Amino acid sequence: MRRLSLSGRLALLFAACTAVVSLLAGVLFSRASEAHFIELDQQLLDSKLMTLRSALQGASDIQRFAERKHQLQAELNHQPDLALRVQGPDGQTWFDSAANLSMPAPMDGNLHSLHDADNAYRVYSVALEPDNPHSATLTLMLDITHHQHFLQRMQHLIWLTVGLSALATAVLGAWAARSGLRPLRRMSEVAAGVSASSLTQRLPQDQMPAELANLARTFNDMLGRLDDSFQRLSAFSADIAHELRTPLSNLLTHTQVTLTRPRALEDYREALHSNLEELQWMAQLVNDMLYLAKADHGLLTPRREALELADEADMLLEFYAPLAEDVQVSLTREGTARLNGDRSMLRRALSNLLDNALRFTPAGGRVRVSIEETPGGLRLSIENSGTGIAPELLPRLFDRFYRADPARREGSSEHAGLGLAITQSIIRAHGGQIHCESGSTWTRFVIELPTRG
Repeated sequence: MRRLSLSGRLALLFAACTAVVSLLAGVLFSRASEAHFIELDQQLLDSKLMTLRSALQGASDIQRFAERKHQLQAELNHQPDLALRVQGPDGQTWFDSAANLSMPAPMDGNLHSLHDADNAYRVYSVALEPDNPHSATLTLMLDITHHQHFLQRMQHLIWLTVGLSALATAVLGAWAARSGLRPLRRMSEVAAGVSASSLTQRLPQDQMPAELANLARTFNDMLGRLDDSFQRLSAFSADIAHELRTPLSNLLTHTQVTLTRPRALEDYREALHSNLEELQWMAQLVNDMLYLAKADHGLLTPRREALELADEADMLLEFYAPLAEDVQVSLTREGTARLNGDRSMLRRALSNLLDNALRFTPAGGRVRVSIEETPGGLRLSIENSGTGIAPELLPRLFDRFYRADPARREGSSEHAGLGLAITQSIIRAHGGQIHCESGSTWTRFVIELPTRG
């Protein structure tokens, strides 16, 4: 069976609520009407009782009652819906205008209801002389059949109203729910229309109800992230083709030229060495791409061991010292901290940052590694002097194949623009963050890592 739609559920819920409220209101009105009729009947019987007591005053025995019977009969003739039964102190019936009613009413001074086949009565039984313990008993019986008919008609009307109200509410509720859920259908249409070529659609948040505005905002944010990820993926694919085109073209051209005519063995050896350099660069590029793919899928799991960051930084600075000496750049390190992390991965990340710093530091500049402990972990920064990076370029520094240097050479066998992306993946795998800060004469990469992983 198909599940009931949300509009149908809301319509049924509205109908059920309306039916319950209408029924409760009808029951309360019916009870209030019945109580009102009882109160009116009590008032009417009390007024008639005063008249009857006045007409029967002094009728303490059956002879005296017989003397006043004609007055009693005349009074009853004016009240066709009122019947009277008079019983003596010994229970003997002196007068009975409702002989067809065989059920006696108790004498407790309260109203009681009495029903026969066709009629309903309100019965009121009291003493003729309240102060006389041997007084006769008056039982007044008021015909309330018309009251009962009214209450029955009202009950039928209540049920009819409940049914019609529920039906009308169901129809109107379905329409209202369908109208109210139109933004959800719009969201469904937008979601159905989302594809690789149409990620620019957005929901109009200002036209959404307050309850759906946050959902629409979240949905639009999701579409924005998908669009950004798809654009990055498209750019990534284009960058891969761009990076591989030049070395492949070089390999093909160089090989074809070499094979155009017979050459000396040394020429073939030189050609193979040249091709080997290009192939090694391509192999490194593929390995870096696989490394980043593992990081994207959460497969980059660092091994944890106790590391002294000062020692690791000193080792890398010693490795880069000859290169720094050649380009007249000073290398320094400040501070120390301990960390549980993967030695080889962190060395690779720091090596990428130091290599970048040396390449973009002018002669006579300096590169400084700073390590300090923070309340939540540690902070490691690598700062170099030189021309700063434009603020609009900072968010893209960690994109794959992105190189801020506009003079970069296509297909460079040294730098493919993956170093910072790999560094960011390594830092994130350790639960940390990396960002870049830059001024007019300096650039600083800041790494923040938790001390416990």
